[in-house]
Amino acid sequence: MSTPEKNLQGKVALVTGASRGLGVAIAHALADRGADIAITYASSAAKADEVVTSLQAKGVRAIAIQTDQGDPTQAAAVIQRVVADLGGLDILVNNAAVAVQGKLVGSPEMDQDHAALDRMWAINVHGVIACIRAAAQVLPEGGRIITIGSGVSSRVGFPGAADYAGTKAAVTGYSKGAARDLGPRKITVNVVQAGLMETEMAAEAGVAEFLFPTLAIQRFGKLEEIAAVATFLASPDASYVTGAVVSAEGGYGA
Repeated sequence: MSTPEKNLQGKVALVTGASRGLGVAIAHALADRGADIAITYASSAAKADEVVTSLQAKGVRAIAIQTDQGDPTQAAAVIQRVVADLGGLDILVNNAAVAVQGKLVGSPEMDQDHAALDRMWAINVHGVIACIRAAAQVLPEGGRIITIGSGVSSRVGFPGAADYAGTKAAVTGYSKGAARDLGPRKITVNVVQAGLMETEMAAEAGVAEFLFPTLAIQRFGKLEEIAAVATFLASPDASYVTGAVVSAEGGYGA
């Protein structure tokens, strides 16, 4: 395997929700290219510490910050901590998210669990927006903002995903608007429309069996495949890509 180009040497990246799954893969992909890394996590300090240790073994600086993505008031403090500990912020990757499934009708458990749906909107939308707003205050010219979206934001191919799809569509629209606002500062804002991946979230949702037939490439996406798209958008090579939705979902929307 060829050695990745160190085209992010001297950059600082924040990857939210990076104590497991795709967030870990993105953090490692950015570190492989020389970026110092801050990650956030919600509850598992042990897992976050393991990720930090593995990142530091690559020769980069790394820190972990505990935060509640569902509380937008905490975003500014996270950004300030990154700047204080690592000297700045060049790349924000909004990865933290949750998925709550349930039909609008015919699903008694969802009829009673509006709190879970509201919590999902808080994490997937309000938390992402708060991070973008806070990061925009400190990102230098040429900074990068990347949000991990989902194929269901443009094609909901199965019942029970209305609220989840709505959250992902919302951050896509917000990202396009932010790209316009931040364009004069050469800060790019893009979305990676991720597909079905072999993660704990996918396992908990139990969607693999009926989703595979809807894909052009009928398998789970590898975390490294999605991370590679995010890493490209963070790189100097993507300086003219903004307001874009880059699909990495195995042809789900084809």
